[in-house]
Amino acid sequence: MAEGAGSVPGSRHRQNVCVTGAGGYIASWLVKLLLSRGYAVHATVRDPSDPKNAHLGRLEGASENLRLFKADVLDQDSLAAAVAGCQGVFHAACPVPTDKVLDPEAEVLAPAVQGTLNILQACSANNVQKVVVISSTAAVHFNPNWPRDRPKDENCWSDISFCEKNEDWYMVAKVIAEKTALEYADKTALNIVTVCPTMALGPLLRPVVNVSHEFLIYITKGGPTVMKNIPWHIVDVRDVADALLLLYEKEGSIGRYICAPHHISAKDLVNLLKKARPNYNYVNCDNDLDPNSIVTPLMSEKLKNLGWKPKKKLEETFLDSVEYYEKARLLQDIEGRPCRLPHLFHMAIEK
Repeated sequence: MAEGAGSVPGSRHRQNVCVTGAGGYIASWLVKLLLSRGYAVHATVRDPSDPKNAHLGRLEGASENLRLFKADVLDQDSLAAAVAGCQGVFHAACPVPTDKVLDPEAEVLAPAVQGTLNILQACSANNVQKVVVISSTAAVHFNPNWPRDRPKDENCWSDISFCEKNEDWYMVAKVIAEKTALEYADKTALNIVTVCPTMALGPLLRPVVNVSHEFLIYITKGGPTVMKNIPWHIVDVRDVADALLLLYEKEGSIGRYICAPHHISAKDLVNLLKKARPNYNYVNCDNDLDPNSIVTPLMSEKLKNLGWKPKKKLEETFLDSVEYYEKARLLQDIEGRPCRLPHLFHMAIEK
């Protein structure tokens, strides 16, 4: 086996890695990529028998190199069993709420923060060599004190007080969890890098639509509330998987990385989709860009300088997503299920 294809740098032995929350959207694509590169994958899921995880077993190479582990991020013993014998771990497990969070501690803070600490402690106890923690640009964007004319880079963190005031508990959880990981790296010998992908879109491997796709479905079907014309940062899920593996395999990777190659305004996004797929209603958007949007340009130069080269153009990502919706009949109106925007994106419609 060639070096870099499931092998420890400098050796030719197959490498075992663990992916937490492997049934998730990004994690599923990561598992697919790892299997294609010859890695043996320990995949944690809450319930291996759940039909929503069945797609993992159908991935090429799964029969030989994929093992599913029933695990919960709040159960250290189950995590320890999953990472045992692994040289690397990709920590992707984290709840992403669709609705307004009513119990922040139980719904997002404990799973995100304590869950991250639990997996890192399991990694230390099992001599894992490297951990890639998947954070989010939710931990970057929401900083009202960052200069508006300066693109946000890895030094920018979402302001916890600002997010708490707006009851954006997912953002709070992602900030605290990511900082917990980086502080753990400083205090221990564990090699940890964090990556902050922006909104990931593209085709799905699993039969469950995640929050990012609910956002695009709302836009395509023409949700009832007019959206503000604010910028949206987008990355193709396949490019995210490439970035995660690059960060794992590159010995020089260190600290925090933003993964956000594209941005487009809401109005331009609608116009792009209308041109390619004119037969949908589409949401109405304000014509003028919102000058007060908390979402401002991001930089991914640190990741690109490491060698990341995103392959997918923005239009391809959007159209691949819509093509999946069409095949899965997700753009049809269903009685009793109104089209609504996930609460995570409330800043897009609140005036």
